[in-house]
Amino acid sequence: MANHVKTDAPALKPSSIPRSEPLPWELPKPAEEDPEAPQRLKKILASPSYRPADHDLEFLYQDDLRFFRLQVDFLKAERLLQENQIKHTIVVFGGTRIKEPGGAKRKVEALRAVLENRPDDVDLQKKLAIAERIYAKSGFYNVAREFGRLVGESGEGPSDCSCVIMTGGGPGMMEAANRGAFDVGAKTVGLNIHLPYEQYPNPYITPDLCFQFHYFAIRKLHFLLRAKALVVFPGGYGTFDELFETLTLMQTRKIQQVPVILVSEAYWRQAFNIDFLIDEGVVDPEDRQLFWYAETAEDIWQGILDWHKVNGIPLF
Repeated sequence: MANHVKTDAPALKPSSIPRSEPLPWELPKPAEEDPEAPQRLKKILASPSYRPADHDLEFLYQDDLRFFRLQVDFLKAERLLQENQIKHTIVVFGGTRIKEPGGAKRKVEALRAVLENRPDDVDLQKKLAIAERIYAKSGFYNVAREFGRLVGESGEGPSDCSCVIMTGGGPGMMEAANRGAFDVGAKTVGLNIHLPYEQYPNPYITPDLCFQFHYFAIRKLHFLLRAKALVVFPGGYGTFDELFETLTLMQTRKIQQVPVILVSEAYWRQAFNIDFLIDEGVVDPEDRQLFWYAETAEDIWQGILDWHKVNGIPLF
């Protein structure tokens, strides 16, 4: 019987053993065998048909592969959210133009200085009036930031990912909410969107939880998939889009109801006159119960907690 010598060295896999001679397909056909072979091979390697399908953007962006792009657009964010154990989200939306008070004040002061030298400039007067209105609303930046802090400290503390802030990833009100969670060391999510012009996510999003979507539809799906509340600060088209889509989905019972809080009753009473719509008969009176107003971070957060407790589905 042969003696077997034991050794602690692991056996090499065949693929890790270097070859003494290359295989036939590892070397191009030499020019001495066919002078035109190198140029022909160059054309073959440069042809779009030779690109691996998963590296070929021209192929992947064809119309009949949209279903595939929709899938991966959803799957990448979903997988990372799961890996980071993000269970529930509080979605915050609001105007990107509403800056923190310091920045808004500097804009007003700069315009006033220019207007002193051009007092009859009507366009400049309008710009100043708008800047002053933005400055008047800039206090909501602090409200959103404080609200983000409250959510970030909730549950078992900043390391608890069972309920986190999620925004559209942009500046303004969304930046403020992400920043508040960032201030206390909590994870915070930003769902950015690819647009024709360059844009940047705000710097307070957790790096591993900042996503850039191609499709608005997939982005909207992720906004509501884990949402336990929608907090809406003053804003424009994008803010209205998310607000009305959520209200429509709840009105038609396509999703379960979640708290929807409109911050600044004075703003929303003018921007969205629900009583007028009810009086006109285009909205039912019961649909008025799909949202409420709040002014402070504490009122927003306590309202969300109370709503979930009353409905028997506490957040924590």
